[in-house]
Amino acid sequence: MNIMIKNEQEFYLAEELAEKLRVNVMTIYRYIKAGKLKAYKFGKEFRVEKSEFESFLKKSSTK
Repeated sequence: MNIMIKNEQEFYLAEELAEKLRVNVMTIYRYIKAGKLKAYKFGKEFRVEKSEFESFLKKSSTK
């Protein structure tokens, strides 16, 4: 029996996050630069973990 364990993390590109939040991609880059959103840089692209994005949304929500 061959069982595969899923150990992959899902990442978003900065452009995808901008689309989801309906903001300009530069806004996402500013959040990353300010340390509000943790990202990894691969080449010229920034990638944000799905869990980090969800945490960012929770912190940013209003009461």
